[in-house]
Amino acid sequence: MSAHKYELMFIADPAMDERSLKKLTDQYLEVVTKEGGSVDNIDVWGRRKLAYEIDKHKEGNYVVVEYTCEPSASAELDRVLNLNESVIRTKILRKDDK
Repeated sequence: MSAHKYELMFIADPAMDERSLKKLTDQYLEVVTKEGGSVDNIDVWGRRKLAYEIDKHKEGNYVVVEYTCEPSASAELDRVLNLNESVIRTKILRKDDK
């Protein structure tokens, strides 16, 4: 198996402050780095209005992360993000060049 490039976007609870959001992001990206992957870029968009209401939230904190790792590490990252109640929505895309 070889490493692939991924892009993760997640939306966190709008009540979280910047420090908590950074802590949450770093905590989850440890899943990638522990498995030998690398975090290439973290882009915190901050609080934005959602296109539609999700779990009674009208806003959310958006974070976009580009990372490189094995598919198993990416699957584990997705799994642990979905277990956290502070994370409203996640989306992971594989960005490898075709």
